[in-house]
Amino acid sequence: MKVGLLRVALHVPASGSLKHKRRYLQSLKQRIRGKFNVSVAEVGSQDLWQRIDLGVAMVGGDAAYIDQVFTEVVKVIGRQADVDVLEEAREFL
Repeated sequence: MKVGLLRVALHVPASGSLKHKRRYLQSLKQRIRGKFNVSVAEVGSQDLWQRIDLGVAMVGGDAAYIDQVFTEVVKVIGRQADVDVLEEAREFL
C-alpha cells in the first residue's frame, strides 16, 4: 500500500476577501474530489486572501498510478482561468 501526498500552492489574484477565497476553494475542492476520488483540504495560508495551500492525499497500491493522478489534478487546477499554480510538492509513504 502506498500513500501519496500532494501540496499545491496557488495564487488567486481576483480574490478580494476571505469570503471570496473560501467560496472559490470550496468549489475547487468539490471538483477535484468528484473527478479523482482523493482527499482535499486547505493546509496553510488560511488568513491570506489571494493564496491557497492545498493538500491532496490518495491511497493506492501503486506509487506510479498515484503520481499519474496527481499530475492530472495539477493539470485540472492549472486550467482554471482565475488561478496560478505557484509550486507543487509530492511525497510518497
